[in-house]
Amino acid sequence: MLKRTPLFAAHERAGARFVPFAGYEMPVQYVGLKPEHEQVRKSVGLFDVSHMGEIFVRGAKAAEALSWLVSNHVTDMTVGQARYTLMCNHDGGVVDDLVIYRLAEDAFLVCVNAANRDKDFAWMVEHNPLKDEVSFSDESDDWAQIAIQGRHAQTTLQALTELKLDDVAYYHFAADQTVAGVSGCIVARTGYTGEDGFEVFVPADGAETVWNAMLEAGAEYDAMPIGLGARDTLRLEVRYPLYGHELGDELSPFQGRLMWVTKLDKEGGFIGRDAIAARKSTDDMFLCGALLEGKRIAREEMKVLVDGEEVGFVTSGTRSPSLGQGVVLCYVKRPFHKIGTELTFDVRGREAKGTVVKGPFYKRDY
Repeated sequence: MLKRTPLFAAHERAGARFVPFAGYEMPVQYVGLKPEHEQVRKSVGLFDVSHMGEIFVRGAKAAEALSWLVSNHVTDMTVGQARYTLMCNHDGGVVDDLVIYRLAEDAFLVCVNAANRDKDFAWMVEHNPLKDEVSFSDESDDWAQIAIQGRHAQTTLQALTELKLDDVAYYHFAADQTVAGVSGCIVARTGYTGEDGFEVFVPADGAETVWNAMLEAGAEYDAMPIGLGARDTLRLEVRYPLYGHELGDELSPFQGRLMWVTKLDKEGGFIGRDAIAARKSTDDMFLCGALLEGKRIAREEMKVLVDGEEVGFVTSGTRSPSLGQGVVLCYVKRPFHKIGTELTFDVRGREAKGTVVKGPFYKRDY
């Protein structure tokens, strides 16, 4: 039986088409992938991301316990700061990618991927190094999460809260806020689209109130709900990884180009540190991005070739609505991940040519 988020009825009223995703019945699109994608790039859109998991970590030594579990620094985070990180296994693979929010000196919120919620929580509890002093609590069902993204996201949200959004810096947040009359919200300047915007954690029983108020406040900007289809094309254009595609239990942060959140010199270390350090000399497949020529689209698991030899595989691919051409993320053997390398993609027996490029495929202009 698929789960439903607190906003399911609102999606039905909006005419959403639903698909199974991470154990939930989720809206994949409303009016169409391309117009929804363009709405976020040009104006503002709303995403229901209530399927994501919320795990709370509490205790005087909560920072120390989390620091052992994740690859990035934790103990130096200030209250009100968010940080992207990885949770790795003993072999140096990635259990999940996470965002950590420091709520207080002794309390954190960890936002985990929906498909990994149970796995992540079990891993944290099992590997908690301070079981007598630090608690982990999965409170996902108590929360909804709404992402409001785009150049008009701040103006839209500002009409619904007394919190001065100008004061909320990127990857920072404010807790215990009132949004559209719903108290107890967490307002974070984070997102998964490459646009400016916010992710608002809302007590589950207030989800529809906030969702409807956001749509009304954004009406002058044609604000609309956005489905999973456009969420995927938006994140792919800015090369944000998706667990199960660019990240996985067998893939190391070194392979996935995520050493910038993997602090091998962190005091006290973390699970998987030694394995990751050792794999830097042995891993031979690396993530890269490529722009395609022509109209063909390379999709997940399609082969990557150089001079007819298989050198890798596609993890994500689409035709970029912003660029009007194919974009691909793929793992390839060294040295074919280098900028400027020409790759061939086997698209159901036909060839598509592409070139490895640096950085995101799309950058916002504001």
